[in-house]
Amino acid sequence: MKIVIAGAGEVGTHLAKLLSNEDQDIILLDSEQSRLDDINDNYNLMTWNGSTSSFETMREVGIANTDLYIAVTPYETRNITSCAIAKRLGAKKTVARIDNYEFLDKKNGSILKEIGVDNLIYPEDLAADEIDLALSHNWARYWGELHDGGLILIGVKLHTASPIVDCKLKDLPVTGHNFHVAAIKRNNETIIPGGNDEIRHDDIVYFITKPDHISTIRDLCGKKKRVIKKVLIMGGSRIARRFAKRFHNDYHIKIIDNDRDNCEYMATLLPDCEIVYGDGRDIEVLRENTIYQYDAFVALTDFSETNILSCLSAKEFGVPKTVADVENLQFVSQAENLNIGTIINKKLLASSHIFKLLLDADEENAKCLALADAEVAEMQVKKGAKITKAPVKDLHLPFGMTLAGMVRDNECRLVSGNTQIEAGDFVVVFCLSGTINKIEKWFN
Repeated sequence: MKIVIAGAGEVGTHLAKLLSNEDQDIILLDSEQSRLDDINDNYNLMTWNGSTSSFETMREVGIANTDLYIAVTPYETRNITSCAIAKRLGAKKTVARIDNYEFLDKKNGSILKEIGVDNLIYPEDLAADEIDLALSHNWARYWGELHDGGLILIGVKLHTASPIVDCKLKDLPVTGHNFHVAAIKRNNETIIPGGNDEIRHDDIVYFITKPDHISTIRDLCGKKKRVIKKVLIMGGSRIARRFAKRFHNDYHIKIIDNDRDNCEYMATLLPDCEIVYGDGRDIEVLRENTIYQYDAFVALTDFSETNILSCLSAKEFGVPKTVADVENLQFVSQAENLNIGTIINKKLLASSHIFKLLLDADEENAKCLALADAEVAEMQVKKGAKITKAPVKDLHLPFGMTLAGMVRDNECRLVSGNTQIEAGDFVVVFCLSGTINKIEKWFN
């Protein structure tokens, strides 16, 4: 598949690096050569210096033969114009990053389709959804739904209260096959585990399960379900405003921001929310705003370090659930090791969303990114595929891969060692980042 990514900013560069691991034909296009120079030779992609709004440049990169054109520059008008040109010149599918939620209105969608924009990416909207998901399932670090919620991917940080800490997977205290342990995040390493791997204190364990077994996993992890009603947000960023605008009916929301003009703007935009002018980094300000009475604290300033440290402070005040926006990718793994609850990252969310739009050559297998260094893929099994030759336990699957769940005849199932995969099945594969192209050979 040929993919052109317009914009070598943080989102475009991160996405290009991820897709370059997938053995795709990637071109990263940007008008600033200095941004392209930062891409080293370790990535399987081509860089191209040129304007994303130039007909000549589009023709030079072979846009007529492009399967997917992704415009993720910081300027939404440039992205929309770029997609319109790409579509007119022959690109099969286009994606544009936007900053204005008005474009998401369904009545405006047909207009954008007419000018050549097939899909929209609004990172702040994705982040707002992620925060709501984190508050709704507040005992989990990660929550992802596959096949319309038929299979659930849950990441949980384990403490000593969990009865499965210090247990090997083959010795877990369960009687039925109600879940599959797909991965373990330990320190800065992601492990695709086997039966002899042990679950340890402070591990983040990723489970695949069906909706009716969620409570079983919660009990095994020693977690309790809480109802979140009051949310204190530090930082009046675009994510904060978008979350408050969409979910003010679901939560009592207070936003603290140290920019007076922004506070005045938010007071008009969000009449149903409390807006406080103050520095949320100041412990006294948090105390004055009765942080200890809130069910959740969400740190959404523009500074990752501030968000991480503020969540640690909120934990000391006894706030049950904390969420931090950590935009520096190099901080994500370190932040996951701290007791700061859920971490959101717009670049990973945008990449995940685009992965879901990315189809393989047969246009049947949707992929989505689950972690910074691991992937979840839904793959359809072809007739005569290697994966169908024996039960899972006898297949000798490659290192870094586990089959977590499957869909057969629209019924979601968990995969065990005795499962026999059949042609036509959709299988949920959990694998280390960069190995998906090797794994696809088992299904074709």
